[in-house]
Amino acid sequence: MPETRPSDDDGVALNRALWDERARIHGSTPADRFYDVESFLAGHQTLYGLERELAGDVTGKELLHLQCHFGMDTLNWARLGARVTGVDFSSAAIERARLLAARAGLAATFVEADTQRLPTHLAGGFDLVVATYGVLCWIGDVTAWMHGAAMALKPGGSLVLVDMHPAFQTVAALDPLVVDWPYGGGEPQREPVTSTYAVPGLTTPAQDTVQYPYSLGEIVTAAADAGLTTKHLGEHIATELDPRGILRQGEDGLYRLPFGDSHLPILYSLRAETPAAARS
Repeated sequence: MPETRPSDDDGVALNRALWDERARIHGSTPADRFYDVESFLAGHQTLYGLERELAGDVTGKELLHLQCHFGMDTLNWARLGARVTGVDFSSAAIERARLLAARAGLAATFVEADTQRLPTHLAGGFDLVVATYGVLCWIGDVTAWMHGAAMALKPGGSLVLVDMHPAFQTVAALDPLVVDWPYGGGEPQREPVTSTYAVPGLTTPAQDTVQYPYSLGEIVTAAADAGLTTKHLGEHIATELDPRGILRQGEDGLYRLPFGDSHLPILYSLRAETPAAARS
């Protein structure tokens, strides 16, 4: 546990510095296992089946992508027919996203903002709000995040959230099994980071970060507090990706987290909706 509790603003500042640095590294290193910019520009689809199934047909829909990083997934939603807006608190990420959109010849709007304090001009403008993979662990106030997502949605609009399962977040290593992270509670965990998930073996200058563990119950409750109605909640033990580089890949190409004779969930998926507009 941290020796002192950082303020929310301290956490945002520390984490922004980390993601500014990652925005400069990701997609710029040949060994990058997540962000292959040249393949993306050649038409490679970076979205996974889970979020695409939850979002459904996005053709012609207004889609807001929260914590969009440097925009590859945002722009692939555009390739699927959505009118997209991406939000990220990193100025370096937003600059790269705009350049990538220009290179790809895709229409997109990118906004620099903290997703816990979304600008009011986004209110009521979107059919879908999407956030995926490594989202809420960076958020000090999950209730504010959910209220922002709900605020941005049109009546009857949907939040699609796919993220690492809190049970998976507790696991540091598999052989032997090491569990060193709280399950929920939201208490800030301050620690230095000297690497990035995208480029194995790359050492980066040490940067302090603040991350926040939330239980599945806390996440769903925050959505309800924001006026969102949960329509789907899934827990997934076999996934297309290994988001932290510690899982075992089966002969079917899917990753699993073994736990005794069974498996722990790796991801959860949430689809929640705002109330539909009342008919006159």
